[in-house]
Amino acid sequence: MTLTTAPTQTPPVAPVRETPRLTSGHLPSWAPWALLGASALVSAAVFAIPALGSGESFSIAGWAVVSAVLYLVLILLISSVVEGRRKGVDRLVTGTVAIAFGIAMVPLISVAITVIVNGVAGITAEFFTSSMRNVVGEGGGALHAIIGTLLITVAAAVISIPIGIFTAIYLVEYGAGNRLARGITFLVDVMTGIPSIVAGLFAYALFALFFGPGIRMGIMGSVALAVLMIPVVVRSTEEMLRLVPNELREAAYALGVPKWLTIAKVVLPTSVAGITTGVMLSISRVIGETAPLLLTAGVATSMNYNLFDGRMMTLPVFAYSQYMNQGIPAQAYIDRAWSAALVLIVIVMLLNLIARLVAKVFSPKLGR
Repeated sequence: MTLTTAPTQTPPVAPVRETPRLTSGHLPSWAPWALLGASALVSAAVFAIPALGSGESFSIAGWAVVSAVLYLVLILLISSVVEGRRKGVDRLVTGTVAIAFGIAMVPLISVAITVIVNGVAGITAEFFTSSMRNVVGEGGGALHAIIGTLLITVAAAVISIPIGIFTAIYLVEYGAGNRLARGITFLVDVMTGIPSIVAGLFAYALFALFFGPGIRMGIMGSVALAVLMIPVVVRSTEEMLRLVPNELREAAYALGVPKWLTIAKVVLPTSVAGITTGVMLSISRVIGETAPLLLTAGVATSMNYNLFDGRMMTLPVFAYSQYMNQGIPAQAYIDRAWSAALVLIVIVMLLNLIARLVAKVFSPKLGR
């Protein structure tokens, strides 16, 4: 008997991927960054040589603009030659979008750094535990303004959020196409663009009819802020409700579920994440308003926990009054103004974090 051995199979060798070269029809991954660095160096030399010769300061803004323009020109030309015109235009548009994003981030980062650097100087334990009652010069705090801001904003949210959500539900679920819905949509669009001072004048005139001129109360500020919040809540909620697929509604109707229960159990839970984001955007839009609160809530130096009795201080008005009415030493007033701005930004950030958490917890879970 003859024994035959099976031929051994050699495992396939994985092809070695070569790094793209300029002659392979595709730019390597490092090429855009190299062009950006070269553009920055050339632009720096262009601005540094005249600055050294004349003794003037180096123009950072001019350097950034020339670097961006030079990079876009180089990436378009080189990519068009190596990869073709279509890829070159794609890289040009990609670079333009990235540069536009960088330009948009400059003021945001600049404001954040400025507020943090200047606001930290006035952050002390006394700032969060005392008011400005009987305080002249150094010392004092913004506890009364922090409490006033929270109370007035919460009251404005309680007024505006139900009105805005129910209005959006009517526009999407009940009034689609009728005359009343079109009229409401038009009025919401008009309210979106009204100046904040107009909302303050409206609230002041409304309460002056019942309590007489010169009245100042925290609830007046809440009404003024609610007027500004309602159109934002309506618009954001309306868009979120329109994104809910009609198949979900039709499936609920096919099971015999009433329309109101379908909205409450299907439509709203499906869009709760977007609605929460819209509500927080509306709160962030009004929490820093100063003009309407100057007219309605007024200026106070002591604690006031009652929205319906007396003047009430808020953080925007506190920062404005401290900066505009500087005493001796002036630096103490400026530090308190910057600290109030920093605290206001932190409050807005915390509210947005809470909104994201709420949206994550209550949004519908996929993959069940």
